[in-house]
Amino acid sequence: MTAPVIRDQVDLRILDALQDDIPLVDRPYAVIASRVGIAEHELLERLMKLKEEGVLRGISPVLESRKMGLSAATLVALHVPEDNVRKVAAIISSCPEVSHNFRRDHYYTLWFTISAENDERVGQVLAGILDQAGVPAKDHLNLPTVKKLKIDVRFPFLPSHGKVD
Repeated sequence: MTAPVIRDQVDLRILDALQDDIPLVDRPYAVIASRVGIAEHELLERLMKLKEEGVLRGISPVLESRKMGLSAATLVALHVPEDNVRKVAAIISSCPEVSHNFRRDHYYTLWFTISAENDERVGQVLAGILDQAGVPAKDHLNLPTVKKLKIDVRFPFLPSHGKVD
């Protein structure tokens, strides 16, 4: 497998711009393209190439779950045999209370988060997943949110956060 390719400063400006707020307008990519200094079609072509190259996995919002009425959350880790990972991941992904799941090269192979209106509902969702997946109680970790911290992580692709001299 070859390393991902960032072709030029334009790719870096695109990656830098994607870390800012995505405008809630009919054509957000046109606005981003304007910020970067390229045409919308070029931005879209470059985004597809960056995704194909493995530089970019996706573009998604970070939602404030508490403002949406979801006051309880937990991080769950499951030990799932290799031959069953895809099946269990599909079960996990089918739950609307699960924002995402990911695989780790670890005893606990699948990790995911559950957010719901209260701890009781989080427990119900988790119990349902464990039951459907056939995961014994001893083969999972339930790590409820104790204190919510929000951090703003930005990667310095360009000096001065996007300002090109």
